[in-house]
Amino acid sequence: MAVYTVLSDADVTALLALYDLGALVSCEGVAEGVENTNYKLTTERGRFILTIFEKRTQAADLPFFIAVMERLAARGFPAPRPAATRAGGYLARVKDKPALIVSHLDGVWPRTWDAAHCAAVGEALARMHLALDGFAGARANALSLRGWETLLVPRLDDAEKLRPGLADLVRKDMMAARMAWRKDLPQGVIHADLFPDNALFEGGALTGVIDFYFACTDALAYDLAVCLNAWCFDGPRYDLERGRAMIGAYEGVRPLSKLERDMLPHLARGAALRFFATRLADWTATPAGATVTPKDPLEYADKLAFHRKTRGASDYGA
Repeated sequence: MAVYTVLSDADVTALLALYDLGALVSCEGVAEGVENTNYKLTTERGRFILTIFEKRTQAADLPFFIAVMERLAARGFPAPRPAATRAGGYLARVKDKPALIVSHLDGVWPRTWDAAHCAAVGEALARMHLALDGFAGARANALSLRGWETLLVPRLDDAEKLRPGLADLVRKDMMAARMAWRKDLPQGVIHADLFPDNALFEGGALTGVIDFYFACTDALAYDLAVCLNAWCFDGPRYDLERGRAMIGAYEGVRPLSKLERDMLPHLARGAALRFFATRLADWTATPAGATVTPKDPLEYADKLAFHRKTRGASDYGA
């Protein structure tokens, strides 16, 4: 369960008084997710999602996330549209925490997926990148090279406890990523966390992309590398068919440059390090008996093992 902040109907009614969304009909906590508290709201005027920001999300970053969603929704991309308060802003406070209400998108995230889902995600990712081209705002990626190292270096002993020999492998992964990383790849605003539970489907069609609270300015191809890690593995095995479908659909909208293709194995290895790092941090910080079950970091240790052996973009289906 990921409802960290418990609200009563009276709390939600008081919040809705700040908006022009009609009276509350129903309110239901969303059990999925690990970062923030979410509620599904139904009011007299429709369905909405209330997010209360916890943990890693910094209040100073929220205007950037809101502006990204506004831009995408205005350009016809299926992203949530933030709801304005009567006072003209977007953010409110609930239980002394920042909160945001956005439109509800139809569809559910797929519990199982195949190459067709991967193609839909690849196309949507490229469309998102183009829709955000020229976006005026910027936010540094706090979970890039330095962020991974900050999380991983103090926890290498914990990695070793999970799997003997893993600490040395991860140390070498960090070194290899730092040596290979480049800053001259095409940049823009990226989602940075487009996992299956952040993509909504209905009848086989992608109907929404949600949870933009890791969005940042970084290499566009890194966003694709995140998706290859999230969608194109079957256990520890990389599924080349899914990879071909995703990359092919992405390039059907936004072709990769030669440099982006050359960098794809390094970007994919770096993306795996990023999620291994945050999962390891959550794994070691979550107390016994907590209502949130942390995700297993060894899933990404296995993916790193694949990335170490790749030699080019063709190993990913490019």
